[in-house]
Amino acid sequence: MSVSRPIREASGPEGAWVWPVDLGAYDARAGLSLPERKALGFAVRSMDRNANYVLEVQRPLGRLLLLREMHHRGASYWGWSNDQWLRTLEGSSAQTKGRRNDLSTCRRQLVAVAYLLCGFEDLGAVPLLSMGGLAARVFGQERLDEARDRVLEELVAWGWSREGLKDKLASLLARLTLANRSPNLEDLTTEKLQDAHERLVPPYLRSAVVAMSRALAAMGVVSAPVVPERAAGSRNAGGGFEDDCTEEWSRWCRRWHETSALTRRTCDGYLGALLQAGRWLARTHPEVTGPEQWTRPLAAEYVAAVDRLAVGEWSDAARVPFGKAGRPVSPSTKVRHIGAMRAFFKDCQEWGWVPRRFDPRHALATPRSVLAKLETRPRVIADDMWGKLLWAGLNLSAQDLPSPRWEHNGRSRKTPYAYPLEMVRAITVVWLFAGLRSDEIRRLRVGCVRWQRGEATVAGDGRARPKDAICWLDVPANKTSGTFTKPVDRAVGEAIESWEAVRPRQPSSVDPKTAEEVHFLFSYRGSQVGTNYLNDGLIPLLCRKAGVPRSDARGNITSHRARSTIASQLYNAKEPMSLFDLQEWLGHSSPETTQHYARITPTRLAKSYSDADYFGRNLRTIEVLLDREAVVSGAAAGGAPWKFYDLGHGYCSYDFYAQCPHRMACARCSFYVPKDSTEAQLLEGKANLSRMLEEMPLTDEEVAAVEEGIGLHQKLLERLADVPTPSGPTPRQLGFVPLSAKPP
Repeated sequence: MSVSRPIREASGPEGAWVWPVDLGAYDARAGLSLPERKALGFAVRSMDRNANYVLEVQRPLGRLLLLREMHHRGASYWGWSNDQWLRTLEGSSAQTKGRRNDLSTCRRQLVAVAYLLCGFEDLGAVPLLSMGGLAARVFGQERLDEARDRVLEELVAWGWSREGLKDKLASLLARLTLANRSPNLEDLTTEKLQDAHERLVPPYLRSAVVAMSRALAAMGVVSAPVVPERAAGSRNAGGGFEDDCTEEWSRWCRRWHETSALTRRTCDGYLGALLQAGRWLARTHPEVTGPEQWTRPLAAEYVAAVDRLAVGEWSDAARVPFGKAGRPVSPSTKVRHIGAMRAFFKDCQEWGWVPRRFDPRHALATPRSVLAKLETRPRVIADDMWGKLLWAGLNLSAQDLPSPRWEHNGRSRKTPYAYPLEMVRAITVVWLFAGLRSDEIRRLRVGCVRWQRGEATVAGDGRARPKDAICWLDVPANKTSGTFTKPVDRAVGEAIESWEAVRPRQPSSVDPKTAEEVHFLFSYRGSQVGTNYLNDGLIPLLCRKAGVPRSDARGNITSHRARSTIASQLYNAKEPMSLFDLQEWLGHSSPETTQHYARITPTRLAKSYSDADYFGRNLRTIEVLLDREAVVSGAAAGGAPWKFYDLGHGYCSYDFYAQCPHRMACARCSFYVPKDSTEAQLLEGKANLSRMLEEMPLTDEEVAAVEEGIGLHQKLLERLADVPTPSGPTPRQLGFVPLSAKPP
């Protein structure tokens, strides 16, 4: 029986594939009749004696070809199992050892017989099997090429390279069609493609499975593309912390994880913290296996344990970074552990799973000492480093982009972030100027920029803006606000429009936050830009070009630090944005959040402090006359006056005038010398008189009296009416009292 080419071209109604071999026309009995057994034994003995046995055995054994194997197993190949076929095709088992050379000459025919006639499926386990050759023999090369070209044309339109994908698709389709037992693309399903991605194809073809599934989904052949994260998705969340947990506690945690409405990322992180708490329970309170057994004292003990937690204490030693074991965990880690337990018990109580024995909001509250250690200030990038990054981003060229492939240990590796220059430029300018979160950048949609096409007058300043001067950017819904529009620099709009002009046609995708079918702006080869592209791809590229390190005194340069830097610069500009304007521009729901971003720079703080004139407001300069003759002659040491403070209407000879409570409301005590007196005139006329300026601090009442005038000065006089002067008597005793302060 020859199977060197397709037996017949077969298709059912409307192109449905029909198996090319009519199995009903064959005698498919697994057992052997008595004549067959005798003839088969004679044939094997004849072969062993190298005798001419063809005429003796050909007629009774017309339906049996694999003589030795059938003779040994006592059954026709129609009834062989997959394992029996595999041992035969491998030619390495104890039963077939010594007969491998007999089978190797017709190995391809044997595989075809096993696949076509007997339903053999474990083709991937057959060593050195050419899947492409077998698929071509079974289905015909023309059908395979037609299916490959349909998928290839769709992917090339998305930006894939035809030559780089052609061979991979051919190899992949050979495996898929053989596994599906049909060459028609319409017979594939999402489930079959997902299974092929996880189990059937080798690792080097998994990316081709994902690409092909996206193309088939866009063509309407399958319902949805393959999800490559499925194998490492939330079903494996928990980080392997269940080893030391009780089965009951682990079951409760998994039940909460499957029920919670929090985002998958948050749920996965909380699940790991809950399972680590289970390890603590197993060591300290093995009798507690479920949340219904928790009490308020146990909750307080748990919070205290988290506060004293060290790195590696509740996790495997293999997971602890080198050199960090035993160190105190960070405040943010403590907040996450306590927050996870608080959310867990709050949900369990509200859902009626466990009785309400304590209030999680109070019993599992994060200690203030931990909250006080959290760093809430934005990590602003220094101006000099930020300026270099701006220059690098605005001057990107094709030479700066990574090569599509790179050499590693003598082998060629594919670069994970190989995007067109226009796309990289657009992402860069948006990151540098738009002040968006990384998730917002990834989820920008096609057509998100628009221009003010006519002249516009901005309310408040009355100035007219020329045509195309204002660029508007539509920001997608985010974690703090819905969709909103913000003004951005022209460079943002121009970079995005340049990318849209050359952007290949891309399939639509579902926005995970809004569940809308949208066209993402930064999508290439049918895939949205990677989640870690900004931190792992773009920022290292910009740092290399700018010649700056990947980190500074505040930590690594990350995507969110650009948002902090832009917000701080807008708040500290020459004509700064107000806090509420900045809140709208950043898309915050509360000005309290914006305050964390609106950090005042030291330069602006110094200017504000200087403009406030705190020192000048509390110091007043007064003219002082020094009698040098009294000083030189020694009369000053004997108590003679030598320093005279100019009060305008007279002089005060009290040495400690700056500390006198009556200095702003002189009571005319004995230290007072009127300017119209003879003594004062003689004092002014002395040739050896020196003039100087002395600064003195003022009290709050004195500052108010100086700044607010006569009314406050009158009140100052009234308050000092009974305060002794430097010479002893009070102003009331000296008769220097305002009328309102005199007794009736």
